[in-house]
Amino acid sequence: MANEVVETVESVALGGEAVDAIALGGAAVHDLSVWGLFLQADIIVKIVIFLLIMASIWSWAIMFDKILKLRKLRKRADQFEDAFWSGGSLDDLYDRIEKRPSDPVSTIFISAMREWRRASSRGNGSRTDQARVSLQQRIDRVMDISLNREMDLLERGMVFLASVGSSAPFIGLFGTVWGIMNAFTSIAASKNTSLAVVAPGIAEALFATALGLVAAIPAVLAYNKLSSDIGRYGARLEAFSGEFSAILSRQLEEH
Repeated sequence: MANEVVETVESVALGGEAVDAIALGGAAVHDLSVWGLFLQADIIVKIVIFLLIMASIWSWAIMFDKILKLRKLRKRADQFEDAFWSGGSLDDLYDRIEKRPSDPVSTIFISAMREWRRASSRGNGSRTDQARVSLQQRIDRVMDISLNREMDLLERGMVFLASVGSSAPFIGLFGTVWGIMNAFTSIAASKNTSLAVVAPGIAEALFATALGLVAAIPAVLAYNKLSSDIGRYGARLEAFSGEFSAILSRQLEEH
């Protein structure tokens, strides 16, 4: 009789361990690593995550490209302005760099000098006041066109940074809402509200919001910094354009 009681207790204990093992095994199915969360997510959430990752990679590519490009352009602008203000002949400087302008400052200089030489080749011995004004206006116009063209090239990609910074959190939030809806649907279907069942679905959903912030925050910071740097560089181009226009205006008055 005693042996039967002991066997019964042992069987109940073994049965309890089996139940615990089954429960633990079911809970271990969910991989809470980053890759596991992505693989277990709904197809819509996967698309949202993929878009946010691609947007983040492209944003970082734009950031590094703009930072390196601005650094290079400032260095080349310093070199050109040193040659420009060295007191040498502007015609000689134009002849040296006409075929290979290295930065927007030299491009603006070349466009103005090219218009100046075209007017000079037609003769300037009897230029009237109206002709001088017309030539000055043409020179200013071609410099403005060159400046705007160079600034458009430099600002390319900035709209994408602004778009990522403003929309990525909402895209991630959409993925989170969608994932939470699916998690609650699964909870209702399984009729199990234990943390082991609820946590993985909620984690998958919140992963999209986290990625949205990861994409948006650097994009916003980079956009503000790069916009300021590009603005200062644009002001430098405008200052050079105005100074060179004044130099050419004095040349016209002397003729």
